[in-house]
Amino acid sequence: MKPIPEALRCAPFTRADARKQGVSSRMLQGQRFVRIHPEVWRHRDLVMTFAMRVAAARLALPEQAALTGISRLHLLGLDFVKSDDLHFVVEGDLHLAPPGIVLHRTVKLAPVAEGSVTPAAAFISYCTHARVIDAIKVGDWLLNQGHASLTEIAELCDAAPWRDGVSETRAMLPHLDAGALSLKESETRAILTWAGLPRPAVNLRLVLDGRVVIGDLVFENHCVIVEYEGSQHQEDRDQYTSDVERYAAVRNSGHAYVQVTKEKLSRPRRVVDEVHRVLVARGYGGPPPDLGSAWTALFRPIRKLLGRRRAVGQQPSAS
Repeated sequence: MKPIPEALRCAPFTRADARKQGVSSRMLQGQRFVRIHPEVWRHRDLVMTFAMRVAAARLALPEQAALTGISRLHLLGLDFVKSDDLHFVVEGDLHLAPPGIVLHRTVKLAPVAEGSVTPAAAFISYCTHARVIDAIKVGDWLLNQGHASLTEIAELCDAAPWRDGVSETRAMLPHLDAGALSLKESETRAILTWAGLPRPAVNLRLVLDGRVVIGDLVFENHCVIVEYEGSQHQEDRDQYTSDVERYAAVRNSGHAYVQVTKEKLSRPRRVVDEVHRVLVARGYGGPPPDLGSAWTALFRPIRKLLGRRRAVGQQPSAS
C-alpha cells in the first residue's frame, strides 16, 4: 500500500493538493480518507480542531468569503455558543450551501483582515439573532480581550446603518463593560442591573483589612461585594486558600459578601432576590427588583427587545 504523505495527514486538503503529493483521485475514494466538503478531504485519523474546520471550509468556498459572526469570535478564542455550522459572508449574490457552512450574502462586505471580518464586524453580525444576555457576555469579552472597542463598534454601525445587526448592536452598547473578566461575571451583572438594581462597579480594587481584594461586582455605596465563583475556586487548592483569606478580609472590613455559583445562576430570580435582601440590609432604599417583562426580555433575542419592524426601504445584510 502506498504511504500517505505527511502533508495530507496533518491538515485538510483539496484534490489538487492530493495530486501534487502523488495521491490519485482513486486513492481518495479509499478507506484512508474522508470527504469533508466537495473537493475537500482529510485523512481518516486526523482529529479536526475548530481551526482545521475553518481551514477546510475556506478550501470549499470562494477566496473572497470571510469568516463572520460567532464563528469568527470562536476562532479568536471565545469558548461560548459553539455552533455546528460555520458562518461565512460573501459580497454579491453567490449561492452555495456546502454541508456545515452557512454562507451569508451582503451588498458590501464589512472590514476584512486575513480572510475574516474584523471582530467588531463579527459582533454586529452575531447580534442579529443573539439573546440580550448572550450579546452582553460576548460583547464584554470582546472589549476586555482588546479585540474591539466601543468606539470602533459604534463607528462601524454609523458607517453602514443599513447592515443587518446594527440596530441590535446599538441597543447593546450601553450595557457592555470592558472591565468584566469572565462570561459568568457578565451574566451576573446583567441579571442584577436588568432587574432595576443599581449598576455595580466591575472588578474594583479594594483594600480591606490590610489586604488588596478585587471585587467582581461592588455596590460601593452599600459596601456589598458580589462575586461569581467558578469550579477552580473549589478544585485549585492555592485558589481555595486565597479565597479563605479573602473572605476573612471582607468580613473583618464590615463588607457584606454574596457568593454566586453556576448552580445559583441557573435560578437567576433567586440571585436577584438574595442580592436585593443584602442591599436592603445595608441601607438600600431604592425600588425593589422588577422581574416582569422588561427583565425577562434579557433572555430573549435582541430583536424582540426592539419590538419593531425595519423601516420600508432598508436593506439589511449580513456582516
